[in-house]
Amino acid sequence: MLHFVYRNLLLILFSVSTRPILQSFVSSYKSDFFRCDSVENGSLTPPYACSYSHSAKAGRTSHLAVSTEEGAVHIFDTRKRSEWDPEPIRTTLRPHDNGVYDVKWSASDSCLATCSADRSIRISCINTSQVLHTLTGHASSVKRAAWHPSNDSLVCSGGRDGMICIWDLRIRQSNALGQSSVFNIPNAHESLLPSGRRTKQHTPKTITNLILNEGMNLVSSGSSDGVLRCWDLRFLSSSTIRSTAKSKRFTPSLCTPTDPTTLHGSRRPRGILSLTKGTGPSSGLLFALGADSRIHTYVASSLSSLPISFTDPNIQVNGSFYISSAVSPCGEWLASGGGKSALLFDIAAAAKPYARASPGVELKAQTGEVYAVDWADGMLASCADDRTVRIWRPDVDVYRRCLEDPDDYKWKWSWSVSS
Repeated sequence: MLHFVYRNLLLILFSVSTRPILQSFVSSYKSDFFRCDSVENGSLTPPYACSYSHSAKAGRTSHLAVSTEEGAVHIFDTRKRSEWDPEPIRTTLRPHDNGVYDVKWSASDSCLATCSADRSIRISCINTSQVLHTLTGHASSVKRAAWHPSNDSLVCSGGRDGMICIWDLRIRQSNALGQSSVFNIPNAHESLLPSGRRTKQHTPKTITNLILNEGMNLVSSGSSDGVLRCWDLRFLSSSTIRSTAKSKRFTPSLCTPTDPTTLHGSRRPRGILSLTKGTGPSSGLLFALGADSRIHTYVASSLSSLPISFTDPNIQVNGSFYISSAVSPCGEWLASGGGKSALLFDIAAAAKPYARASPGVELKAQTGEVYAVDWADGMLASCADDRTVRIWRPDVDVYRRCLEDPDDYKWKWSWSVSS
């Protein structure tokens, strides 16, 4: 792919460090700028979440799904265009009448799963814009969804009610409001007794993130601490799924042994806002943005935390659980929302002994708080509560000109700021 050829050439020019590439990210005020239009009137509406398609991450398309406060999803074509080209025609879906906190593409990119404050998950067809499934069972807002990486029929969800639900779209068992889950894990992030069983809690602990892996193990994070939990779901492939699910007392197969949010001077554990999986050189790692404004690193196979963490003075989470982080398709970079800008970090060496976290690179263009971010091949999207979406791309030539003549180029481009 052209992006990787370009990246490798830059690596040769700048020795081994990829930080100069991160510093070369720029965004055009005209061709890399999208507004989140309201579907009800002529105003704008805040974006809550964004997700690039799997095809975009592989460099084949440039489709970005952005969910909004009023229950809509805009699908933008973010391909690179000239300054005066009009925005490509966007597709807009309205699966909900309330805020959509998460949006995820299925493995085939044919469907979107959306999680809403209306306590449901909707599965929408990209080609027809029709809702194919309404998944109900959560007692409060649904915060996160995760598709199986190769099966468009398996979806997991986590909510403010502290419950994880597993859905098989092929099984049409239903309730009064919609399709029912095939298996639930209630109070999934309650405190565990020495026996491994959970204690009873009066206030549910919100499920903040989910990662469903190929081998049917599910990793989850919660709002109360930095302990990740892994759930073995292999029994769900059994033909006796219903009887097995009813009789099974479910406990996590793995838990993080030491909470990393308590290791940097915090007086109490802090929850995880965003959890993302490493690829390429960061494969085998998980990166979690905590409410302590640090990005903690975990070994995926054991859920143990590594000494290295990434932070920056510009990450100011302020207790918000809308903030996201994402690893680039090449696996060398991590982007995070939080504060007035998006932050980029070089994570390629995170698993190496004695690795040190380099300072972040700040991407500042939007006037509101930057919450959601996601990567495609050769580009990064950032969504802010000023109701805009920005696309950032590495361009050494434009970046050099911006530095040489900032007074002229500041009206056309935004460029990185080294922290």
